[in-house]
Amino acid sequence: MTWLEILEGLSYAVTIIGLPMAIYVYIRDRRRERTNDDEEVYLQLADDYEKFLKLVLDHADLRLMTASANSLQLTAEQLERRNVLFEILVALFERAYILVYEEEMSRQATRLWRTWEDYMREWCRRSDFRAVLPKLLEGEDPDFARHITRIAAEESRPAGS
Repeated sequence: MTWLEILEGLSYAVTIIGLPMAIYVYIRDRRRERTNDDEEVYLQLADDYEKFLKLVLDHADLRLMTASANSLQLTAEQLERRNVLFEILVALFERAYILVYEEEMSRQATRLWRTWEDYMREWCRRSDFRAVLPKLLEGEDPDFARHITRIAAEESRPAGS
């Protein structure tokens, strides 16, 4: 065998083995990148929700985390602050919907999305949030508006119905 034949045989081996292997490694790396990107988006959104909760804490007199919406008599200034907080919350929910939600989601994306849907459901249980929701959804993404409106309708029903 000559050097030329050996090199030619090696080039065939690279083509037959190396090219499929390179394609596999590329696809695997792209999937890993996508997963990392999804997790980065989720972490940023989670940080934003944490900041929102700190705002709620800063405005504890509104009792957004503890009191039933019907049991409070808020002043005009408190109502305004509450509505601004609700506006911030809806903007955060919309951003999560646009960045995370898809019709066909991977298992990991579904896990990440369910957390956001749980937050939406929690807030939609509040009658004061549901009452201002239609106004807050004016001009928002139509798909998001339909999604959270459906959640609000589900959460407004008494348990067991």
